[in-house]
Amino acid sequence: RTRYIQTELGFHERLFVAVLTSKATLNTLAVAVNKTVAHHFPRLLYFTGLRSAKVPHGMVLVAHGDERPIWLMYETVHYIHQHFGSDYDWFYIMQDDTYAQAEQVRALVTHLSINQDVYLGRAEEFIGGDEQARYCHGGFGYLISRSLLLKLHPHLDSCRNEILSVRPDEWLGRCIIDFLGITCVSQLQGQHYHTYELAKNTEPEKEEEEEFQAALAVHPVSDMTLMYRLHKHFSRIQLDRAYQEIQDLQMQIRNLTSLTPAGEAGLTWPVGINAPFLPKSRFEVISWDYFTEQHLFSCPDGSPKCELSGASKADVSEIIESALEQLNSRYQPLLRFSKRQLLNGYRRFDPTRGMEYTLDLLLEAVTQKGHSHVLAKRVSLVRPLSKVEIIPMPYVTEATRVQLVLPLTVQDLDFVANFLDMFAMNTLDTHDNALLTLLFIYHPYDAQRVSQVDVFAGVKAMVGELEKRYTEVKIPWISVKTEVPSQVKLMDIVSKKHPVDTLFFLASVWTEINMEFLNRCRMNTISNWQVFFPVHFQEFNPALVYRGEQTASSSTDFLRDGHFDRHSFAEACFYNSDYMTARTKLAADILDRDEVLESMEVFDVFLHYSGLHIFRAVEPGLVQKYALRSCNPRLSEELYHRCVLSNLEGLASRSHLAMALFEQEQANST
Repeated sequence: RTRYIQTELGFHERLFVAVLTSKATLNTLAVAVNKTVAHHFPRLLYFTGLRSAKVPHGMVLVAHGDERPIWLMYETVHYIHQHFGSDYDWFYIMQDDTYAQAEQVRALVTHLSINQDVYLGRAEEFIGGDEQARYCHGGFGYLISRSLLLKLHPHLDSCRNEILSVRPDEWLGRCIIDFLGITCVSQLQGQHYHTYELAKNTEPEKEEEEEFQAALAVHPVSDMTLMYRLHKHFSRIQLDRAYQEIQDLQMQIRNLTSLTPAGEAGLTWPVGINAPFLPKSRFEVISWDYFTEQHLFSCPDGSPKCELSGASKADVSEIIESALEQLNSRYQPLLRFSKRQLLNGYRRFDPTRGMEYTLDLLLEAVTQKGHSHVLAKRVSLVRPLSKVEIIPMPYVTEATRVQLVLPLTVQDLDFVANFLDMFAMNTLDTHDNALLTLLFIYHPYDAQRVSQVDVFAGVKAMVGELEKRYTEVKIPWISVKTEVPSQVKLMDIVSKKHPVDTLFFLASVWTEINMEFLNRCRMNTISNWQVFFPVHFQEFNPALVYRGEQTASSSTDFLRDGHFDRHSFAEACFYNSDYMTARTKLAADILDRDEVLESMEVFDVFLHYSGLHIFRAVEPGLVQKYALRSCNPRLSEELYHRCVLSNLEGLASRSHLAMALFEQEQANST
């Protein structure tokens, strides 16, 4: 399976970074390292002898309990081998008074072969030792390959007992040379490990030496401020290089475009960015959203106008500022522009290239002689999609047991038999790890007559037949008496009767259970992290779609005559512990006003009272046959309106409805 390819094929992560710090510098230099370069490395740990009473936020610290430098180095190398030796190809060890260009170090290891024993850094001579032997200076950091670490580990105890040294980097270098015969090198396989030694009172902004500009590591860094200044300086250098590379690539693209079949007409703007998406039909046209500096005219809740705030306001402000900056850089010193007003703003998200903007700006242009003129100018901008990042997610498996919960009312009785048949065929026959609990919702009138006439007697008989056929299966049911079947109130009852680690799938009677969806329910629901609300596929009314013709086969026309019902939130996958946590917060908010629960669904509970990710996505494995839902008018106005919309939009497509009206008018006219 793709999810486990890396583990099964034995792939390793690229780079592990260890930072040697101390109790005295943990809250100063180590924090500076963490704020400047830590987020550029895939994995970084801090190693110290004695830890402070409080570890700075966001730092993973390993304390060995002894401040002796040699002991710290020995324990660090041993710890790295024991915990990460089989997971990473390269190990970079640095001190907290070292500034390392993270991107350059990462680029370096991508150009080195992992099959060699590598000990790479700033090579230094041993004092009074062999002229040929070198150790890597710890102040400038050094790189060790996985193969070297594996060969070195068996000799660490011997090195600790036999080699005497004051400096930990010398001790490690002597250990590698004596037992493996490998010396430190500053260049390997055509790659150079450039370093720079800082003098006292150095001003990074004024350093123009080529050696300094090309350095991967700089040492010694005396304080936090100097670390931040170095980071700012090297970040500016990296940014200038990136802009220059972009300009060079754009020039090459312009030169080569004339040689293509399309010629210069095939040159897209901006140069090097994907061309805009070309819709094949009117249904694929990406609409533009209109905005001003105060308001947005395409709101998430569907309202025609809402206040521009939060991330959207910051986005608009940044785009206007960027537009002015680009105009001034192009026309200065002849003209200098300043914004008076944003007349019109349009934006749309193009999935092939990024966010596109069109701005109509009212500008004041000032000439070199001081003359000013007001003009309107239209500018276009693109915020291109940048590097895709993989968001780490907690580990889940497909072996988790799913507890299906099926609420049933009197109006659902005609559909129960089909639900139970599909459940038996797709879960019980296949021995899927899934259980079912039925929730019988009695109207108070039916509840009083249950001893004479039980409206759910037929369902209970069907359950009994299933339990006889599958002797190892038990299908419990819970009876509830209520006039208003609030989803939250019903879930409260079910939640109390199951363990906290239960994975619930809240189903509807029209749901056709299958193994494919149950596996996605397991994988998309993560305890204390994410809940899953699938959007089921609703088939249209066959009487309107086919009008007496033969129904299309499900195998060849899968997901054709229907739509994904975005108004329905009846199906949900979540853990009982997550529901109980969110429900506790809801109870504290509403106090004893239980009538509020009648206007809420489980989706609202998670949306407003949990910090979990809510995964809402179309689910092709969850197909429902057409049925006219019964909308309870005693529910809240929003829930009732949503149910009515679901029924109306589930009748047929516009073309089918138009054809039905046309045929009806034709029939009436004749």
